[in-house]
Amino acid sequence: MASSSSSPSTGPEVAERRGIPGAQFVEDVQTYLTQSGLDVNSALAFLQERLQQYKVVEMKLLAQQRDLQAKIPDIEKCLDVVATLQAKKGTGEALITDFEVSEGIYSRARIEDTDSVCLWLGANVMLEYSCEEATALLQKNLDNAKASLEVLVADLQFLRDQVTITQVTIARVYNWDVHQRRVRQTADVTTES
Repeated sequence: MASSSSSPSTGPEVAERRGIPGAQFVEDVQTYLTQSGLDVNSALAFLQERLQQYKVVEMKLLAQQRDLQAKIPDIEKCLDVVATLQAKKGTGEALITDFEVSEGIYSRARIEDTDSVCLWLGANVMLEYSCEEATALLQKNLDNAKASLEVLVADLQFLRDQVTITQVTIARVYNWDVHQRRVRQTADVTTES
């Protein structure tokens, strides 16, 4: 996640996770502004920009999560079909099934004993595998998809934590600025009297 403005240096580096920069909790706003060399408006602009970057990354991660959540049941369904074919193999009993030819168009098929299945690999590519090879490939794909989903969920949690920290920091900087203005205003009124 590249930023058009450079990150203010605010002391110890905050960890990043898979390219998502970490947000630093600002304990003392005055120190933060002094160390970063920013005024209040610049700091707020930087933090708002970072917050928007987090939101963009969150949208991308949520889309990936939806894709994986849709992919996992499809792989499981394919594994079940291959297992059913293997179970029917050698029994002399044909398997009658409906399969989707096109969106919303189905055809009935009678499947006799079979030693192989065809799997769509994507990009209009279909390959024939033995049932054992297909089961191994589908199981590997299922394991990879589940592992990817776990990493994605952890990334989303990390990202949400960074969003919360950034929002709290924005509020702290803004409230500090309001407090400073009131102090200056009170000091101005006292000097005039």
